[in-house]
This record gives sequence, C-alpha cells and structure tokens, in this order.
Amino acid sequence: MIIQKTSNPRISSFDPNNFSFGTTFGDHMLICEYENGAWGEPKIMPYGPLPITPANMTFNYGQACFEGMKAYKDENDEVFLFRPEKNFARINKSAKRLAMPEIPEHVFMDGLKALIDIDRNWVPKGEGKSLYIRPLIFATEETLKARISTKYMFAIVTSPAQMYYAEPVAVKVSEHYSRSAEGGVGFAKAAGNYAGSFYPTQLANDEGYDQLIWTDDATHTKFEESGTMNVFVRIGNTIKTPNTSEKILDGVTRDSFLKLAESKGYEVKVGDVLVEEVKEAAKNGTLKEAWGVGTAVVTTIFKQIAFGTEQFNLPVLSEEESYALLLKKALVDIQTNKSEDPFGWRVKVEKEILETV
Repeated sequence: MIIQKTSNPRISSFDPNNFSFGTTFGDHMLICEYENGAWGEPKIMPYGPLPITPANMTFNYGQACFEGMKAYKDENDEVFLFRPEKNFARINKSAKRLAMPEIPEHVFMDGLKALIDIDRNWVPKGEGKSLYIRPLIFATEETLKARISTKYMFAIVTSPAQMYYAEPVAVKVSEHYSRSAEGGVGFAKAAGNYAGSFYPTQLANDEGYDQLIWTDDATHTKFEESGTMNVFVRIGNTIKTPNTSEKILDGVTRDSFLKLAESKGYEVKVGDVLVEEVKEAAKNGTLKEAWGVGTAVVTTIFKQIAFGTEQFNLPVLSEEESYALLLKKALVDIQTNKSEDPFGWRVKVEKEILETV
C-alpha cells in the first residue's frame, strides 16, 4: 500500500461540536484503480478532487455503487469499526450485479483500517457522533459507448457525523411510486437507486412529510423500505419487518436489530408487512411504534404515518417503553465500547506506524 500523508492537515480547524455531516471531510482518502483486468496497488493520499471528464462512463451509464459504515471512538480514545465484513460482502454483491469487478478483501479491509488509523483524530467522540465512511466503486473509462467499462476506481472517503434526525419524523405510504422492482437492483447499493427516489420524496416533502414508506411495485400492498432505511413496525408486542429480497437492501443495522431483539426475547416476525394490517393497527391502537434503521440514521422514530388522506399519530413512548429506543441503545453501546460485545461485531482499529512515500 502506498501512503502519502497530507502536508496541510485540516484537523486543527475541525470543531467536533460544530460541523455539517456530508460536507466536512477527513484529511485523507483511499483510491485503487482497476485496469487491464486487475486491481492495482491501493493508495492513501490527501483528500481532494480527481481528474474526470464529462465522458466518464459513470456519468453516462451509471456503473456506480457504494457502502455506508462508521467508525466510533470510546472514552479512552480507542477507535472501532462495526461489522466491516458485512459491508465488504455487500459492496461486492452490488458490484457483481452492476457488472463491475469485485474488490479483493485485502484492498478493502487493509485499506479501510489504514485510512481510519491515519485519520483517527477525525473520529468525533460523544453521544450520537461518529466518523461516517463511504467506500465506493465507479467506472472511470472515458468513452461514450453503452457497454461495460474496462476501467474503475475504488475509493474510500470519510465525513464526521452526528445525529441525522434529531426529532421523530412523519412518513407517507407510497401508493404509486416504487423504489425497486423484481429483477432490478433494489438489493444493491447502486447510486441510481437514490436518484430515482428523490422526486417522489420531494412530492411527499411538499405535502409536509419527511419521508416515504416504499411499497411493492406490483400491488402497493406491502411495506418494503422507508426513505433510505429498512422499516420496522411493532404491533402489540410483536416486531415485524419485511424480509430482504431482490427489492430490499440487506441492511447491516437491520440485521443487528434483529439479532439484538431475539437476544432480548422479543417476538420477531420477518415477512410480509401488509399496508392494510398496519393501517388497521393504527386505527385500533395496537400499532405501538414504527421506525426506520440504517447506518447514517441508526434509528428514526415515526411520529405519524399517512395512508392516502388518512393520518395516524403514533404513541409517544418513553425510552423504557420503546422497543426501538431500547434496541438502539443496546446497539450504540456495543458500537462505542460501552458494553460487552457478545456477537463479535466490534473491530478495534489498531494504531500502526505507517511508512510514507
């Protein structure tokens, strides 16, 4: 691995109590280029722009996928990753579906740990804070031909993060637009999945809602996801969430929530979550709570769900009453080294002396 440290670090001007998620970036990034059928040597270098022209195949044909993950700092300033092997497996699953070359494990894992080690001072400490990590793969060949690219770049960039949604949100169940379809790329973190969701979400925003709950493309009778999150509902004392499929992302936070819920003895059902079932539960008062989960948001509580013109306000539960908040606390305590990790999810980023070229 090539290490080229910045000669002008910006960390001294970073205020961990005053920053904007997604617009503040660490001092370094990792890049690795694919050409002539093979990945080259990964390189850690100062964060900055890349020389790309409008003829780049990503802009024209959309071969691009990414991951979302985080690094956390505990009270002793030790830094930890959370289940990075899941992100490694999923980015390659996405790459394969988009006809892109898969990333070797040593490039992903060794590069990731080295980058976070070098920029460990960028990991903010405190409740709700972390370093968001964005691995991505995209085509770099310069040609206007509708075919598979022959050149790619793997990159990792980082951005300090804090709580995404500070307050519960209002959501609307989609009755027309769909996030994905059978045989499509809904299970992949393809860049285009997000572009297609923006317009319907904007329409919902214009009506006063924060996000949509996506439903199945064929009948619009089943919950799938909410915004960029996996979705959960609690009817009575039973937690329900849709099963993953070709259309639904296999979220790392979702999987962690399910394992934590089972370890706590909660009743969990994974399968179809019917729109009418949730609507009826909202009417008769058995819909105790609903929420979304994802790496960026961790957990977002829904305060209101709208079905067409009908709106239902959900109960306001205390931290002791809410399954969502209890599971969130259990998850965050593992991530930030405040509790034991019986699942082996937490991965410490060791401090190493890295040679610079």
